[in-house]
Amino acid sequence: MLRLHNIKIPLAYTDKTLAHAAAQKLGVTQGQIARCAIAKKSVDARKKNDVCFVVSLDITLKSPQDERRIAVRLNPSVGSMTAPYAPPAVPRLHVPPAVRPVVVGFGPAGLFAALTLAESGACPVVLERGQDVDTRTRDVSAYWAEGQPAFKTTSNVQFGEGGAGTFSDGKLNTGTKDPRGEHILRTFVRFGAPEDILISAKPHIGTDRLAGVVKAMREHIRSLGGEVRFGARLTGLIRREDALCAVRYEDAQGEHELPAQQVILAIGHSARDTFTMLHENRFTLEQKPFSIGARIEHPQELINRAQYGEFARHPALGAADYKLALHLPGGRSVYTFCMCPGGTVVAAASEEDSVVTNGMSRYARDAENANSALLVGIGPEDFGSGHPLAGMFLQREIERRAFELGGRTGRAPAQLVGDLLAGRASSAIGSVSPSYRPGVVMGDLSLLLPGYVITAMREALPLLGKRLCGFDLPDAMLTGPETRSSSPVRIPRGGDLASVDVRGLYPCGEGAGYAGGITSAAVDGVRCAEAVLTQLAR
Repeated sequence: MLRLHNIKIPLAYTDKTLAHAAAQKLGVTQGQIARCAIAKKSVDARKKNDVCFVVSLDITLKSPQDERRIAVRLNPSVGSMTAPYAPPAVPRLHVPPAVRPVVVGFGPAGLFAALTLAESGACPVVLERGQDVDTRTRDVSAYWAEGQPAFKTTSNVQFGEGGAGTFSDGKLNTGTKDPRGEHILRTFVRFGAPEDILISAKPHIGTDRLAGVVKAMREHIRSLGGEVRFGARLTGLIRREDALCAVRYEDAQGEHELPAQQVILAIGHSARDTFTMLHENRFTLEQKPFSIGARIEHPQELINRAQYGEFARHPALGAADYKLALHLPGGRSVYTFCMCPGGTVVAAASEEDSVVTNGMSRYARDAENANSALLVGIGPEDFGSGHPLAGMFLQREIERRAFELGGRTGRAPAQLVGDLLAGRASSAIGSVSPSYRPGVVMGDLSLLLPGYVITAMREALPLLGKRLCGFDLPDAMLTGPETRSSSPVRIPRGGDLASVDVRGLYPCGEGAGYAGGITSAAVDGVRCAEAVLTQLAR
């Protein structure tokens, strides 16, 4: 099979359009082509009067001889021979291990680790501190509608089946080049995700569809002999000399001890009590840079016009997105993250008396506003302490201050961009209606965020407005704080992916500091499962 790259096609393309473009590129007739399909598709909007798609095409010719002959003369930048997709080679166990592997956490990393173990015959036990996705959805909806009185520490946007990604649009774009990335996408499709994620350059499932996909994966794990225990919070790791031998966990019935010689620790970036437990038990933890900021909201129509010009309402395009980043002269980085076209800003706290924001979209991306995190990078030099958990303490301090500024109800502090730039508090909402529930309290974000973050945002917003027309719209809404873009902690591991402290423990995913989104976390989950299976196979 041949794969051709960087082929421009019109927005209103057909199968004939694709075949014609492929034939021209290869110097063959359309009659010589047996199959022509899009492998990857993105939007090229650099010329606002000529917005088009750019695609990679997979071509199979009727004559294998012709394919080989053409492949030899193709410039690699134009195309090359490519092999059909093959799933990762994973060790298979003939019988389940006497002591089953344990996966702690059922977000993307834990979900794919458990799935890989189950499909390889290892019959894993999953401990998830939160609830199943249906219960969790009801609890989260109640919190968004009623505010603090309905908040639950064990069932929220951060904790529960599917992890934080379940309530963040299901964006699957990633910078990782790991070939397991395609396996992740194909697995999602196998369990009900839309097939267009296989070709989109910026794939997303949508919060409304991701819940069903996650549930189907869980039931498959159970059908293969795996267990998923909800409401089961890890409280301890028991080691004998330098090897893991058991875990302790707590559920509604009390505390339990479970034999475990291999544990994949996929706890996510918000399991603060687990980080504390590890530190108190002298596991090695390291400070890690992360980012702080706020959610910024614009009318989606403004973003569409800025990105697509006169093509803004073309039905083939849908809601436009963006990704912006810059480095300020003082050394700070300011960037957008987790951009949600046609989405909403959501309440994402995991502790009582706290306010945290995140963003999400449904599959249709048809809400009135666009939002993204506007973040400022910070590092250990900003944490104020050499304590391994100092970054976590800083997050908590900001989130609790937000709770106070919001009136102790779950409402979030907010400010208009124009007022932030002018250095004055906002007293009223402008033309952009905030989507955050249970609501916002207009004020001054300089009372919430560290001064160096506010200074960087003020410096960056006009510059970003020059890159994306309207980004610094005076009425754009800033809702804070956004503090959970990544983990403030790294749990060190060796080249075999095992902990540097104890044999049998595999720190995994975003919470351990080795991923930055759904796909990269899922890839790390598969890698850790492969390491466990290799150990078990010996």
